[in-house]
Amino acid sequence: MFDSHRVQLDWGGRPLTLESGKVARQADGAVLATYGETTVLATVVAAKKPKEGIDFLPLTVNYTEKYYAAGRIPGGYFKRERGPTEKDTLTSRLIDRPIRPLFADGWRCDTQVIITVMSHDQENDPDILAMVATSAALTLSGAPFMGPIGGARVGFANNEYILNPTIDEMKESQLDLVVAGTQDAVLMVESEAKELSEEIMLGAVMFGHRHFQPVIQAIIQLAEKAAKEPRDFTMPDTAQIEKDMLKFIEKDLRHAYSFPAKAERHDAVEAAKLRVMEHFFPGGVDNPDRPKLRVTGVFKDLEAKIVRWNILDTKKRIDGRDLVTVRPINVEAPFLPRTHGSALFTRGETQAIVVATLGTGEDEQWIDALQGTYKEAFMLHYNFPPYSVGETGRMGAPGRREIGHGKLAWRAIRPMLPSKEDFPYTIRVVSEITESNGSSSMATVCGTSLALMDAGVPLKRPTAGIAMGLILEDKRYAVLSDILGDEDHLGDMDFKVAGTDQGITALQMDIKIAGITEEIMNVALNQAKQGRLHILGEMAKALNSARAELGQYAPRIETFKIPTDKIREVIGTGGKVIREIVEKTGAKINVEDDGTVKVASADGESIKAAVNWIKSIASDPEIGHIYEGTVVKTMDFGALVNFFGAKDGLVHISQLAANRVQKTTDVVKEGDKVKVKLLGFDERGKVRLSMKVVDQQTGEDLEKKGRDSQPATGAAE
Repeated sequence: MFDSHRVQLDWGGRPLTLESGKVARQADGAVLATYGETTVLATVVAAKKPKEGIDFLPLTVNYTEKYYAAGRIPGGYFKRERGPTEKDTLTSRLIDRPIRPLFADGWRCDTQVIITVMSHDQENDPDILAMVATSAALTLSGAPFMGPIGGARVGFANNEYILNPTIDEMKESQLDLVVAGTQDAVLMVESEAKELSEEIMLGAVMFGHRHFQPVIQAIIQLAEKAAKEPRDFTMPDTAQIEKDMLKFIEKDLRHAYSFPAKAERHDAVEAAKLRVMEHFFPGGVDNPDRPKLRVTGVFKDLEAKIVRWNILDTKKRIDGRDLVTVRPINVEAPFLPRTHGSALFTRGETQAIVVATLGTGEDEQWIDALQGTYKEAFMLHYNFPPYSVGETGRMGAPGRREIGHGKLAWRAIRPMLPSKEDFPYTIRVVSEITESNGSSSMATVCGTSLALMDAGVPLKRPTAGIAMGLILEDKRYAVLSDILGDEDHLGDMDFKVAGTDQGITALQMDIKIAGITEEIMNVALNQAKQGRLHILGEMAKALNSARAELGQYAPRIETFKIPTDKIREVIGTGGKVIREIVEKTGAKINVEDDGTVKVASADGESIKAAVNWIKSIASDPEIGHIYEGTVVKTMDFGALVNFFGAKDGLVHISQLAANRVQKTTDVVKEGDKVKVKLLGFDERGKVRLSMKVVDQQTGEDLEKKGRDSQPATGAAE
């Protein structure tokens, strides 16, 4: 019934199966991939005709996790998958980045990749499988894709690399690294690490590259059986246009790229482009032999070549720097007056205002994922408004770029955060990019580290990040430290490294060419280390460690434990008791299943009142202890004092003061704050308190003081 084809191999100790021809047969390419018992379906469809009026590759990758894959029903009101989750968006980017450079130049047909997670075994993360399935589907589709690629996840524990660690194994791993590439070279790296060395990180990349080679071979075997005929596609010949344009505009472009300031440089480039258009299209008349889009495409290529030639020939950059110098850095921390922690980080023409906010357990983010529902106590949100690059643009929900850049900074900082036991706060960081000309994500890493330390978060060590670039022509290459936006746009690599003075915490690499070698990666990593250490030194001039105290406006949290059998009494029926405590004291309260109670407020008195109230419910007052209380009622025979949360006790008139008291109101009135000692309980269980044995100023126990001042028996006079 089905003309299906299948290949299988053992990969990392689990079976990997790639199958085509059984499902989604109307797509140009479709592969059902299974690893362990995790299954994804990857499909590819490319439009039959090119899209008119565009000069870019119209590729879209959509990865979707279906909750039925794990036998779950989505949370929320609608009970169905709606917009993409953060995981969906990040995985879509993860797959897009290594496949995009491998499409033929000039391919302008709308191309859509859809990956659906259909089964999840709670052991194997679907993202690597999705990447492999996409590579296979593209290879079968007939589109001009110069693959296939392979991908792998690499862990590191007990001084050994782990291929495709399971979800449980990842909990003990010091590294979470995803690498993708072809048979010959690496195309993409995404990672989070616990301060690992450059040598270990490079070893992990090459380990992953070696171990996904069998997957590439399996895809080739499947393609030999099931691939469609290649689509008719001829790359446009622009050699003559480029030759003519170079003669006409080379001098102007070289002059334009002599301006170190971004705005002046862009104005000069635009002027050169206008001259080109007027030269090739006099009077604005289009020429069918030289379409405008083709001419503008050649102009872009020529821009890139002139910049690249200059760098390789002179070892000087667009802004006059050498290959390794980092732009001037300026840091202010704190920067804003009322926030919990803030920093302004400026590096050249890239700038970020980063703000840290501390919250309580109720501020944690609930994540509804295939692996189940869990809480996240650290959030980092990155915003990139259009004014940061001097443009107008749409404002709205964050796009894929914002989510991806924020997650990279999140990965870089997370290994340096204190444990929840040491710092029981929920942390939210927001990075507002106010200027951008070169890696704003790495500026976010630096600004986040500073803002958190300004807020009093005890980071293990300050963290900084740097973006590296690459110019590669034949066998000549140059690695650039702290790249500008133009160097990123016109270069061959965006290589971002973040970490401390002890090691790397995050590494991300994207390649725009067919891949780079181990030698180039080694040079880039070591050059990045020097740049990172320099940036850390500049940051230390403003702030080198967490402030000793939390900010004035940050909440304080007091943590203690109560018996688990008392939790119900503290919460009350339908939460009645805990709501009353919150309303009366103004504190935020979180009670966990193990009896851990967290009480938070910016007001110390509010915390004290809530803690005393909870302890009064969960425990009993101790005889002989001194408590602070409030007179709630006066009577002829004494005063009723609220002294232990909700508990009241009687101070008899004879216990109000050392001297004889005629009237209770001669000593206390309702609302007075007093200090009392618990004497015990009468025959009916009523609480007996005393004020006269307590110094009302210091809270000292006068009875104990008197005993201590008596000479010991038999002492010499």
